[in-house]
Amino acid sequence: MSMPQSLEAMPRTLESMPDSSESMTGSLPPREYRIGDVARHSGLSRQTVHNYTIMGLISEKEWSRGGHRIYDASVFAVLERIVRLKRSRTLREIRHLLKETDRQRRPNLE
Repeated sequence: MSMPQSLEAMPRTLESMPDSSESMTGSLPPREYRIGDVARHSGLSRQTVHNYTIMGLISEKEWSRGGHRIYDASVFAVLERIVRLKRSRTLREIRHLLKETDRQRRPNLE
């Protein structure tokens, strides 16, 4: 799926988000994204991206000198997963699933 040519074509609600067979962002170049970029490319609102960050569902890669959260392209895959899971689970359950997945992917450092 390629990126829409205009912002009007971007989905703005969860109901209009792509299903699991489509990508929410098309192919994004690897770079750093501020919250507005994440919102624009994902179709979610800035407030939703902010809330998901505060709730621990997604995390910023770093902070800019100006105090802005900076995300990398991996955030889009997590957002797609959240949107799919949100159809049948609560945000608390989703946070638990994401933490478990992250824990399984990390090597045991003990």
